[in-house]
Amino acid sequence: MVVEQPVFSVLGPLQVRVPEGPLRIAGRKPRLLLASLLLDANQVVSSDVLVEVLWPRTRPSSAVANVRTYVSSLRSAGVQIVAQASGYAIELDADRLDALRFEDLVARARAAGRTEEAFEHLRGALALWRGTPLVDLPASPLWDGRLRALTQARLAAAEELVELRLARGEHAGAIDDLRELIGEHPYREDLWQRLILALHHSGRRAEALHAYTTIRRQLVDELGIEPGQELRDVHASVLAGDPPPAPALPGDQPPAPHQLPADVPDFTGRAEDVAALTRALSAEERRPDGPPSIAVVTGPPGVGKSALAVHCAHALRAEYPAGQLYLCLGGTDADPADPLDLLAEALRALGVAEPALPPTLRERASLYRSMLAERPMLIFLDDAADTAQVRALLPGSGCAVLVTSRLRIAELPGALQLELDVLPPAEAEQLLGKIVGADRVAGERESAQAILRSCGHLPLAIRVAGARLAGRPGWPLSVLRQRLDDETSRLDELRAGDLEVRGSFELSYRRLPGDAALAFRALGLLGSQSVPGWVADAVLDRHRADTVVDTLVDANLLRLAGTDPVGQPRYRLHDLIRCAAKEKSGGPAVDGAERHALVRVLGGWLTAAEHAATRLPTTLFGLTSHGAPRWSLARETLGRLTAEPMSWFDAERESLVEAVRLAAGAGLAQSAWGLAATLVPYFDLHCLLDEWQATHRIALDSARAAGDRHGEAAMLRGLAQVCVYQDRYAEAGAMFRRARAIFHELGDTRSEAISICGLAAVNQFSNRHLRALGSFRHALAMFLAIGDKSGEAYARQAIGRVYLSLRDVRQASRWLGDALRLAEELGDAHREGCVSIQLGRLYDLVAESERAMRYQGHALDIFESLGDRHCGAYAMRNLGGLQVARGDRLDGSDQLERSLVIFQQLGDRSGEADTYQTLGELYRSSGRAALARHYLHQALELRRELSDSFA
Repeated sequence: MVVEQPVFSVLGPLQVRVPEGPLRIAGRKPRLLLASLLLDANQVVSSDVLVEVLWPRTRPSSAVANVRTYVSSLRSAGVQIVAQASGYAIELDADRLDALRFEDLVARARAAGRTEEAFEHLRGALALWRGTPLVDLPASPLWDGRLRALTQARLAAAEELVELRLARGEHAGAIDDLRELIGEHPYREDLWQRLILALHHSGRRAEALHAYTTIRRQLVDELGIEPGQELRDVHASVLAGDPPPAPALPGDQPPAPHQLPADVPDFTGRAEDVAALTRALSAEERRPDGPPSIAVVTGPPGVGKSALAVHCAHALRAEYPAGQLYLCLGGTDADPADPLDLLAEALRALGVAEPALPPTLRERASLYRSMLAERPMLIFLDDAADTAQVRALLPGSGCAVLVTSRLRIAELPGALQLELDVLPPAEAEQLLGKIVGADRVAGERESAQAILRSCGHLPLAIRVAGARLAGRPGWPLSVLRQRLDDETSRLDELRAGDLEVRGSFELSYRRLPGDAALAFRALGLLGSQSVPGWVADAVLDRHRADTVVDTLVDANLLRLAGTDPVGQPRYRLHDLIRCAAKEKSGGPAVDGAERHALVRVLGGWLTAAEHAATRLPTTLFGLTSHGAPRWSLARETLGRLTAEPMSWFDAERESLVEAVRLAAGAGLAQSAWGLAATLVPYFDLHCLLDEWQATHRIALDSARAAGDRHGEAAMLRGLAQVCVYQDRYAEAGAMFRRARAIFHELGDTRSEAISICGLAAVNQFSNRHLRALGSFRHALAMFLAIGDKSGEAYARQAIGRVYLSLRDVRQASRWLGDALRLAEELGDAHREGCVSIQLGRLYDLVAESERAMRYQGHALDIFESLGDRHCGAYAMRNLGGLQVARGDRLDGSDQLERSLVIFQQLGDRSGEADTYQTLGELYRSSGRAALARHYLHQALELRRELSDSFA
């Protein structure tokens, strides 16, 4: 059964009525809580505010709990209260709360003009008042704004009703209303003036003269002042017996300006922004004698700043019966509007004749403030150029000011700063549906979503795309989707009549200073991922180019995307703005300032990546592109960013992968393969095989196209290593052989030896152990010949590993022992850890479990200290297996489970499969059949997937 919501009244004593009659709400605090919610009906009232209202002096420790209790009691009485994260709300239609009904009727009256309908609406609105709002409850300062707004609205409505009565010739009714208003506002001379004229119109001349005598005596005796000139003139006219003037209709005076542009009929979404703006500019938040309420809406071109502002301004119209001024400041024009001219426009709208306009800016601003001092208006300043332009147009007090600008205007004290972003996907889809038809969007939802992605969810772009589709009802949405797929022509497609995305961006671009314009164009070449602030330094070839970045951010052409884990701010261009920037640059192939900037940026990435890579746990077999250009970051910046090299690579991972693509696309082969090679240690540590392979394939194609043999061989070696990790040994062998041949031709002994080690590993994993031994020995000889100690340590470990596979314990111990001593001499902790894993296996093989566990534990400690979770997971798995074998099933299974999680997180499916197998066998031997079946099944499925993917 649906329970009907009660009807509430706050325009007088608090009342709650249900169909059966009045509903009694017991207790002062529940009534205070209900009143607070009703005054802000349809908005969330925070728990903090409710506590302050209920306990204005000393709040109990259980205040919040008590509020919940009172809410519960009100709900029990039939009041429907909604709980939100920060507080509570009552959601009501206008016909269930007298305050909302009053405001609705007043708004209807004003919309109806000077008609019978307006007259009836005003009478109905004023009839809702039963006295002072909430007179039966203790006053709270937190209610003052809302109660003051309601009282002012009632006074304005009563004055409007008087004017309509006088215009209709209802002098008696007007006289009664005026006497009531004068009783509430005894010193308002304009009310006394109207009363005197109404009495004179009614032929009650003596009463009119007596009324003047009364107000003059009050003013002289109580305030020590004489009546104003207008009141004295009316008295003189009545005293002289002049015929009563025609009723002073509202239309006889300069009409109140209602200049707002038309509301957007299909305005969509942005509920939180609408709530924030209307709350900040509402009459409740504004003191008549206080400073103006100001809200500034900023955002990139096309994001819908003006649409939101217009929509909110219309929502606030009823609260500003004195009028709404609209001024377009022309901030995006070549010559923004002069405040002197804007003030003249505003003063004319307020009724100042052209000849009466003061000549100077200061005088016009003073007159403007004076005229608005007693006429609270909503001032809409659209498309502001800067703070100075806005400041000249601020009223002195009592008004609300709504500003839109593409530039950040943060220097206005107390202003709400609202920065708009693009629409969320759901609201973007809803807007497109309103333009082209919801059924059409629903019928091709995939194409619709692709269109919205191409538009970057930017409202202007969505509106243009929607207009094109609406004008072509026979088009499937897939047609526009295909046209928008190509970034190079996307802006050409986003044009419909006088709506054009490119033109909107151009307005902002042409106001940029030279350095900022170059940085903007160069950033357009860097792809869609976020970039760190130092990129602007490289673009401009100077350190500390922060002011240029700030200029782009303040112009809302560049967005602050957040701060990464190493503490550097990151920035991003909106996709469509990036298209415009790239278009301006001419593309990466054009040999101009932008291409040179791109080369420096790629050089900066390479320098930073090489610096960070040298500090990773393992850098073995790193290959360097000596011919690639470098650009050095400031020493302090480079040191700070790469102090935690793993975190830096994590933060820059997407940017570095994109940098490889950018370099290849620009024909900068050495930069492309240099970056790809530098990323190998990081990719290896994190098992990022897909990105490893993708960057190397891109760079391989680039090197081949450029005839760069060294780059080709380096990328083949890296791709071969990926194939080894994926058990694709035939492919790995072919690429290692090709890389070895090229390195041999180039005379690069070290790189050739590295490739031979790769071939040896392929032979070992293919169970060709003797051939593997021969290759590793060959590589060892080459490392010894060139004095490469790190290569020697690796080769000795690898030879020991092969002997271990052959179960030749004596030889394995000899070679592994040599490798361990050499690693310790070199201070190569990572190599020491790798050798320790093999020694642990060796001692397990000879059933010396204590020594086996000691070496595996030592390896685990090393890898954990270095932050190498991947190698650490192998040591952890081996240690867990040893513990299980000793009968320590609890600790052993714990180590195995932990290693399994790491393999899963890093995407090492082979390690994951082996660990599932070990755990399955453990649980089977301990009698936990169901769990064993699950783990063994997981191992089998993973191995099938690996087999299928490598087939």
